Amino acid sequence: MPKVKVDGVEIEVPAGATVLQACEVAGKEIPRFCYHERLSIAGNCRMCLVEVKPGPPKPQASCALPAADNQEIFTQTEMVKKAREGVMEFLLINHPLDCPICDQGGECDLQDQSVAYGRGKSRYDENKRAVTEKYMGPIVKTVMTRCIQCTRCVRFAEEVAGVPEIGAIYRGENMQITTYLERAAKSELSGNVVDLCPVGALTSRPYAFEARPWELRKTLSIDVMDAVGTNIRVDSRGRQVLRVVPRINDDVNEEWASDKTRHAVDGLVRKRLDKPYVRKDGKLVAASWDEAFRVVAAAVKSAKGSIAAVAGDLVDCETMFAARELVKGQGGTLLEGRQTGLDYDVSSLSAVNFNSTLNGIETADAILLIGTNLRWEAPLVNTRIRKAIKKGAKVFAVGPEVDLTYPVTWLGSDAGVLAKLPKDVVDLFTGAARPAVILGGGGLATPGVHGAALGLVKTLGLVKDNWNGFNVLHMAAARMGGLMLGYGAEGGIKALSDAAPAVLLLLGADDVPFETFDKSLKVYIGHHGDKGAHAADVVLPGAAYTEKAGTYVNLEGRVQRAEKAVFAPGDAREDWSILRALSDVLGAPLPFNDFAGLQAAMFAAVPALATEGLADYGWAVPSLPSKPAGEIGYPIKDFYLTNAVCRASPTMQRCSAELLHGAEFAEAAE
Repeated sequence: MPKVKVDGVEIEVPAGATVLQACEVAGKEIPRFCYHERLSIAGNCRMCLVEVKPGPPKPQASCALPAADNQEIFTQTEMVKKAREGVMEFLLINHPLDCPICDQGGECDLQDQSVAYGRGKSRYDENKRAVTEKYMGPIVKTVMTRCIQCTRCVRFAEEVAGVPEIGAIYRGENMQITTYLERAAKSELSGNVVDLCPVGALTSRPYAFEARPWELRKTLSIDVMDAVGTNIRVDSRGRQVLRVVPRINDDVNEEWASDKTRHAVDGLVRKRLDKPYVRKDGKLVAASWDEAFRVVAAAVKSAKGSIAAVAGDLVDCETMFAARELVKGQGGTLLEGRQTGLDYDVSSLSAVNFNSTLNGIETADAILLIGTNLRWEAPLVNTRIRKAIKKGAKVFAVGPEVDLTYPVTWLGSDAGVLAKLPKDVVDLFTGAARPAVILGGGGLATPGVHGAALGLVKTLGLVKDNWNGFNVLHMAAARMGGLMLGYGAEGGIKALSDAAPAVLLLLGADDVPFETFDKSLKVYIGHHGDKGAHAADVVLPGAAYTEKAGTYVNLEGRVQRAEKAVFAPGDAREDWSILRALSDVLGAPLPFNDFAGLQAAMFAAVPALATEGLADYGWAVPSLPSKPAGEIGYPIKDFYLTNAVCRASPTMQRCSAELLHGAEFAEAAE
């Protein structure tokens, strides 16, 4: 490990560290625009100049210079100060005076660093250049005159997103960043370039001119658009969520978020349920809470224990626990969360868990994907696979061929291939140090595939010391938490419909085959007037994920907590409080009166939910039928419209129409 001196203080740094990283270890702040910890080194901006001895008598770019033994690094000398002032002066030559109208204002690296390291005045009289705007799609707004050519967006698109559609044209002062043929960037992660851009050249199109950062209330939360459990910050003003941005968590989402996570939030103020409804003469009619509760109570009383609950994809653990206790209190036992009809074995949670962990899958050296389109089912898992490939991993897949942004050897879409994998593939996996299998929703929906995939544990040597390469990739934020709480009836949703419960509680469940429950009183507790509300007999308005605190368990069994950002609209209430009030009317009050009491009861019933972090499910392999047959398909048909919030979002509707279905939108001249 090299020993260097930074401003006279000797420190030791890891081998391969750069001078910039050595300075940060020493606690020195080094300005930068092009350098980013998760991207390759470009050395474009020259803002990170320092003085290094031994070396040439001039400032050097610290981001691209390796740290070496006996180096002396100076970050505060007159030479360094003058060099940084000069670089900043050049960066501002053509930068427009847009700060009062720029959406980056208040969180702009160029603003901050020009104050800290700039000269304070300019010596240039020439006219500033102007660059025409580039169209990058419905997510990213461009004002390219502000661009300082740091190329962070170019490197992100190529290295992380795997969609190299952003690049530079021309040279020198005429250089411009643009998308290929100025078309929309077709990536599920394109919104991340807005966070990466150190100036206001790339900003959020849906958020344009909405608010300044100091006006916003910031709340820590968990994303529910997929099962990754992306750590997010919800920025709100008054009672409205204006934007969602990712938080750094290296174990989960690093610092990225999918476009759905970021921009579905404009659906939170549209098509909302804000009062109870009761179906009369075939139509839903607005009602009071008392009237709605009486209708449910009359049906439950005559049901004599014939009551069931189905959890939707976005529900928190507290809501599912309260519903479970209410159903049990009325003599019911039927609980299900796999609303689309999946019926896989849940006797061992380890057999339906992402056991390699999100961090660990990066270290896999041979990966077999079974029935999963990772780009749509979990974009941030897809970025991890890309990192594994850069380290030399080989990827094979069973399913219809799609573009996953990296090289894949496709073995066919017939599930039967799992029973007779090619010998060279088996040899590669058995010889690998960290082989992994990822079983997706398409695989789980195909008979015999779950059992066949578990059979590969032994055949391919997936489980070794300190390594478990068997992974199931869920798509619903509520799935693992629901399975821990018992929302996995044997026989799946079909078993519930066959039981014909007199009362069916729908906890934000919009994708249930409602026609199979035509004899049940359907009680929908949710936040949007989507498919579930249209099919319901009683609608009780609940809270969306930004409007309540809650516990979520991601696909790797990681327990995480979300905080309440805003209040639900109108007469809508938090879901658990609706269930608590309903239990009073039913004559079997739930044993808690507030959220803290609810959590305490849930933790007592399921201790694994009490501790944040990875839950320990052990490792137990159930004996399942393993004769796979039939074509494997993918469950997600439209990435941007997978749930009620997305379907209510104008931004997601436009993304779907433009990026997936080829619709063209005219842009107004600016």
